[in-house]
Amino acid sequence: MAKDDADDHLPDKDAAKEFYAKYEPKEILGRGISSTVRRCIEKETGNAYAAKIIDLSNDPNDAEGKSMLAATLEEINILRMVAGHPYIIELHDVFESSTFIFLVFELCKNGELFDYLTTVVTLSEKKTRYIMRQVFEALLHVHNMGIVHRDLKPENILLDDNLNVKLTDFGFARVVKPVEKLFDLCGTPGYLAPEVLQSNMFEDAEGYGKEVDVWACGVVMYTLLVGCPPFWHRKQMVMLRNIMEGKYSFTSPEWDDITEAPKDLIRKLLVVDPRQRISVADALTHPFFQIMQYKAREFNARRLFKFGILCVRAMVRIQRLRFTPEPLSVAVAQVDPYRVKALRKVIDACAFRVYGHWVKKGEGQNRAALFENSPKTELKQIYVSNLSR
Repeated sequence: MAKDDADDHLPDKDAAKEFYAKYEPKEILGRGISSTVRRCIEKETGNAYAAKIIDLSNDPNDAEGKSMLAATLEEINILRMVAGHPYIIELHDVFESSTFIFLVFELCKNGELFDYLTTVVTLSEKKTRYIMRQVFEALLHVHNMGIVHRDLKPENILLDDNLNVKLTDFGFARVVKPVEKLFDLCGTPGYLAPEVLQSNMFEDAEGYGKEVDVWACGVVMYTLLVGCPPFWHRKQMVMLRNIMEGKYSFTSPEWDDITEAPKDLIRKLLVVDPRQRISVADALTHPFFQIMQYKAREFNARRLFKFGILCVRAMVRIQRLRFTPEPLSVAVAQVDPYRVKALRKVIDACAFRVYGHWVKKGEGQNRAALFENSPKTELKQIYVSNLSR
């Protein structure tokens, strides 16, 4: 090898060594066609991250004819453009070698939304609202930067320690101008918008833009609520035809307990004509997301102090409840004199003095039978003699 050629590869080798010097790779978190994701520990701080290691040895071209290296560098550029948003994955470090690229991301311990959905099957409207609001806010930030994601699905939505959304995988993302249209076919079949399919089926197709991400949000939201996508079919051609026609339904019994607000939002997201489809900004103002917006009450120290006093008094009364005798009215005493434990003890003690024995439940008797018996003669004579004195 010539000296000049060797010198050209030295920076790449140094970059790989720099990654292994700074981070300690751990277990594998996931695998792709040409990439592996590992948990890694930053040696200096001890913080955990996720390292995506991309193998460039084969370097196949993508749908647009770009090399894997060029596509990865474009993804890195887009990740840096959208950096800083709380619901978008943070790119922490980048290392490039002659055969590998190391992308170090923040670690989301709860993994993919897809895996979480597989565990719980369906989400409530409240949890769906919580997740979809964050997805739309992340997507609004991406679109405001002039970027279309093109591969929005539960597998590309991560969940952090607090189950907050982290939008990830910008491998298919592209920067587009306001009037620019895209024509290449990319993404996941079940989440493709009708205009993406049309662009590859008809020569006079208009192309597509950011609206494809809105369609994908409708598919994701539908899937979260009932656990299955709206257009799925075992025959892919049938599924693609259903997507082209916008053919889906809110069938029973899955949708019986779901209110009208999420259904209405899904109808506005899954519109075949992208010009009639709701925008991300309008989706965030939909009534489905307004349910949880409560007007904050003005702080009032006096009202809060009174509330605290009531809470303390309530707790004191609850603690004293077991020592407080049960109230007994005359009407209740005439019908059921043994209802109150204290009164029951007095009556039983008096009955024992009169009749000289207890009435046990196990003997098939009841306390009312005491009043059917005759008093003991000795006690009666003593009582009469005491009266005559």
